[in-house]
Amino acid sequence: MLFDKTKFTSKTVPLFVMVSPATAWLVLLIAIPLLYIFVISFCSTTESHNIAFSFTLKNYIKLFDRTILSIYWNSLSVSVLTAVFCVLIAYPFAYIMVKTSPLKRTLMMVGLMLPFWTNSLIRLYSWRTLLGRNGYVNDFLIYIGVINEPIEMMFTRSAVVLGMVYTLLPFMVLPIFAVIDKLDKTLIEASKDLGANFIKTFCYVILPLTAPGIFAGVIMVFIPSLGLFFVSDLMGGGNNQIIGNLISRQFKEAFNWPFGATLSIMLIAITIFLVRVYTKKGGKLDELGAV
Repeated sequence: MLFDKTKFTSKTVPLFVMVSPATAWLVLLIAIPLLYIFVISFCSTTESHNIAFSFTLKNYIKLFDRTILSIYWNSLSVSVLTAVFCVLIAYPFAYIMVKTSPLKRTLMMVGLMLPFWTNSLIRLYSWRTLLGRNGYVNDFLIYIGVINEPIEMMFTRSAVVLGMVYTLLPFMVLPIFAVIDKLDKTLIEASKDLGANFIKTFCYVILPLTAPGIFAGVIMVFIPSLGLFFVSDLMGGGNNQIIGNLISRQFKEAFNWPFGATLSIMLIAITIFLVRVYTKKGGKLDELGAV
């Protein structure tokens, strides 16, 4: 007999029972809301700010408005700067953490993760206390004679990038640490035996082998930095808008849910594109925490 119904049922029913709750959770809380967002992105709004379910492409055409494009450009520049600074800080930190003793490695990891025990808004407000015109940094610079009057450090793009780096740095350190820790030490020893100094060994052996971890970290930092609107609000004072600010404003202030949904769809498309590029380059989704 080619098909044993009893055997098939005995194997599939327990598996179905185990998978069903997770599947239902994903369908109800992820798939259906995303489908709803996709549908209303093709809708319009009435004069009373209600959703009119009539098909239109004006929301997607509006994406090419000069003001919207400028916000996209600002978002991309902030995200690129955030990713670059995170790499420059995270790579040597992760490298030192791998090379140090287990005790020091544990202390460094605790120091890296400890800020996550405190709400990010509170931590960002502490930066406002430090960098404000009447903050401790300005007071110290005036005290040592570097400046004569307070300078504006907050509410600039630099302050927004600082807040992004401070918030997202651990997401860059962890994947880089993972790939450096798994690095084949014999390849480094072979490079040294062949006469290569540390710089050449790093450029031709270590860096190419750890590139997947860097790319994974860049994605994990770049994508969230496009949408962390509260960082832009607190550190930029509304002067440096990013995509997340624009989406939040459409839902909370303008009550233009269809256009906010369109912006969300574009953000999802950017995310899918970057993840697709990452997997094409040989990266694994589990390194991104996706599975």
